[in-house]
Amino acid sequence: MLADIHIALRFSHFLALMLLAGAAVCSAWLASGEFRTVMARRLMRLWLPAALINLISTLLILAVQGGLMGQGWPDVFRPEVWGMVLDTRFGAVWLWQIVLAVVTVIVVVLRPHRLQPLLVCLAAFQLIVLADTGHAAMRDGLTGLVHRLNHGLHLLAVAWWVGGLPPLLVCMRMAHKPRWRDTAITAMMRYSRYGHLAVAVAIFTGIINSLFILGWRWPWPSGYVQLLMVKVALVVLMVMIALVNRYLLVPRFTRSSAGAQRAFVVMTQIEMALAVLVILCVSIFATREPF
Repeated sequence: MLADIHIALRFSHFLALMLLAGAAVCSAWLASGEFRTVMARRLMRLWLPAALINLISTLLILAVQGGLMGQGWPDVFRPEVWGMVLDTRFGAVWLWQIVLAVVTVIVVVLRPHRLQPLLVCLAAFQLIVLADTGHAAMRDGLTGLVHRLNHGLHLLAVAWWVGGLPPLLVCMRMAHKPRWRDTAITAMMRYSRYGHLAVAVAIFTGIINSLFILGWRWPWPSGYVQLLMVKVALVVLMVMIALVNRYLLVPRFTRSSAGAQRAFVVMTQIEMALAVLVILCVSIFATREPF
C-alpha cells in the first residue's frame, strides 16, 4: 500500500513540476511584449495548482519515505523518523526540493507575470536536484556525476516539451483574437522551432540514461525493461503526433482552415494524454530494480 502511494506521489510530483517548468519557460521566453503578461495571467490557472501539488507531494514523499525505510505506516507520522530520513543522502537532496517548492509557491502567489524568469529558475533547479535521486544516484565518482548531469538535462528537456503543450493550446485560442493573432502565432512558431531541440535532447539523453542503468545487455523478461518499452512506444506516438502537427496541420493554417486548427487542438490534447501516461510509467519503474 505504501509503495503504491509512493508511486502516486511521485507521479503527482513529476507531472506538476514539469507542467510548471515547461509552461514558465514558454511564457517567459517564447512570448513577447504585452502578450507575455496575457499568457502569464492565463497560465496562472495552471501554475498555482501545479505549485501547490508540487509542494504537497514533496512533503508527503518525505513522510512516506520514512514509512518505507522504517516500520510502515506508524513511521509515516513520526517527525523523528522524518529527521532520520533527512540525515540520509536522499534526505539531503530532498530538503532542497522542499525549500525550492515553498519558494515557488510564494513566487506564484505573488505576481508571476513579473517574476517569470525567477519562476523558470526555481522550476529548473528543482528538476536538476531531482536528478540526484533514484537510479541516477546509484553510482559515485565521475560516472555518477555524468549520469546525474545527463538525467538532469533529460528532465529539463522533457519538461520543456511536455510543459509547453498547455501554453501551445493557449496560443491557439489567442490566435483567434485579432489583437493577439500575430504575437500568438509567433510564440507558437518559436515553440515549434525550439521544440525540435527539446524532443531531440529528451530522446538522446533518455537513451543514455537507459545505457547507464542497464548497460548494453538488457534483461528483457524483467518488469522494469517491459515497462520501459511501454514508455518508449508512448514516446514514439508523441513524436509522430508532433510531426503531424508541425508538418501536416500547421502549413494548412489560414483564416479559413478551421478544420486544420481543430485537428491540431485534438492532436495536441492526445499528445498531452500520452505524456501523462509516460510520466506514470516513469513513476512506476523508477521505484523498481532494473534487474
